[in-house]
Amino acid sequence: MDDLFSVNEKSMAPLADRMRPTTLDEFLGQSHIVGPGKLLRRAISADKLTSSIFYGPPGTGKTTLASIIAATTSAAFEKLNAVTSGVADVREVIRRAQDRIRLYRQSTYLLLDECHRWSKSQSDSILPAIEEGTIRFIGSTTENPMIAMTPAIVSRCRLFAFHQLTRQDILAALDRALRDEKNGYGLLHIRAHPDALEHIARVADGDARSALNALELAVLTTAPGPDGYIDINLETAEQSIQQKVLQMDESYYYDMLSAFCKSLRGSDSDAALAWFARMVTAGVDARIIVRRVIVHASEDVGLANGQALLTAVAAYQALEAIGMPEARLPITQAIITVCESQKSNSVSNAMAAAFDDAQRAQNLPVPAHLRDTHYKGAARLGSGAGYQYPHDFPGHFVYQQYMPDDAAGRVYYVPGELGNEQNVRKARQLRKQYGDYNLQNSKQGRHSDDFKTDL
Repeated sequence: MDDLFSVNEKSMAPLADRMRPTTLDEFLGQSHIVGPGKLLRRAISADKLTSSIFYGPPGTGKTTLASIIAATTSAAFEKLNAVTSGVADVREVIRRAQDRIRLYRQSTYLLLDECHRWSKSQSDSILPAIEEGTIRFIGSTTENPMIAMTPAIVSRCRLFAFHQLTRQDILAALDRALRDEKNGYGLLHIRAHPDALEHIARVADGDARSALNALELAVLTTAPGPDGYIDINLETAEQSIQQKVLQMDESYYYDMLSAFCKSLRGSDSDAALAWFARMVTAGVDARIIVRRVIVHASEDVGLANGQALLTAVAAYQALEAIGMPEARLPITQAIITVCESQKSNSVSNAMAAAFDDAQRAQNLPVPAHLRDTHYKGAARLGSGAGYQYPHDFPGHFVYQQYMPDDAAGRVYYVPGELGNEQNVRKARQLRKQYGDYNLQNSKQGRHSDDFKTDL
C-alpha cells in the first residue's frame, strides 16, 4: 500500500512517468513481440521470461515493459542504471538474489537501464549469476547490443527489438492522459484541438515520452480562459514541442553512412542526398561525408568520368574554405556528379590486385633497364642498359618489360566499357598497333630513326 510520502512523490512525477502503463493490456505498440500469442507475452504471463535485452529508440516502452514484468511476476525485482552502478552494486544484488533463493525459493529479475554503458569487468561480474539462474537479467538500451555490448552478455540473452510507436499509438497515449482522472488530466477542463494533438504526435516521431512531456508543458503553461477551459490549440502545441533531433548512436551512424555509400554506388542521387541531409542534421561532421564521396569517385566511377574525382576534391576544399552551411551546395554538386556518372570499378579492382600481389612479392632486384641512371658510375653497374626511350618510336610507344620480374605478365587494370574508359580501350588498341609495328621493324634490324617516319 502506498504511504503519504509515496503518493506525494508520485503526484509530483512528470506526466510521462505517471501515465506509464501497468499491464500488458494498457501497453501501447510493439505488437510484434507482445501481441496476443507472441513469445514475449507468453513468457511474461507464465512468469518464465529468461534473460533478455530490450533495445530500440527512446520512448518506445522498454522500461515500461520491464516495470510491467515487475508488477506481474512473482519474482523479486531489482533495478540498476549502468551509468551510476558499479561492480559492488552488482555483487550486492546477486547476494540478495541468492538469499531469496535459499530462504524463499524466489527468483530475481535485474533491470539494467543503459546497459550498453557497462564495461567488460561489470559485464563479467554478473555472467556466473546469469548462467546459474540466480539472476534473470533484463537489459534496456537505445543502441544495437550486437555492437555496443560485450558478446558474453549478448550470447546469454534473448534480444527483443522495439520499434518506433506509430502516430496512432502516440495519439492514444495523449488521449489516455487527457481522460485519466487519477494520473492524468481527467479532472481538469481541457479543450485539446485535434490539429494540436496531431502536431504533437507528428513531431514526437514515435517517442511517447516526448509527446506526453509536450502535453504536460502545454497544460501547465496555459491559463484557463473565461469559460474555465484550458485551450490547447495548434499554436500552443507548436510552442510546447521542439522538432525532435535525429538520434545518432554508433550503430545508426554506421548504418546511415553505409546507406549513403550504397546510394552513391547505386546511382540514386535522391537517396544519397536524403542520407547526406539526415546525417548533417543529426550532427555528423561533413568532412566524414565528403571523404566518402572522394573515395567513391575513384572506387565506383574511376576513369569512366575522371571529372567526378576533381569535383569531389573541390567539394572538400570548399568545405575547408567556407565551412557549413554554405558548403552544402558544392557537396551536393559532388554527390550528384558521382551518382549520375557512368560507373566503373576498374580502378578499385586494379588497386586491390596490385596490393594483393605486393603482399606476396619476392625481394628481387629491379630489372637492369629500369634502374636509376642519375648518378655517376651507374652505367658501369649496368643500370639502364637496354632501356628503349618510347618517344624515339612511332606512336611514342615500344614494347618492353616494366613489371617486376616476379609479376611479369600480370594484368591489374582492365578498362570498363562505359564513359571515358571507351577512349582508354581505343588508346590501348592504337598503342598495340604501334607496338606491333615497332617490334616488327626492330626485329628487322632497323633503327627507330629510320622507320618512325614511315607512318
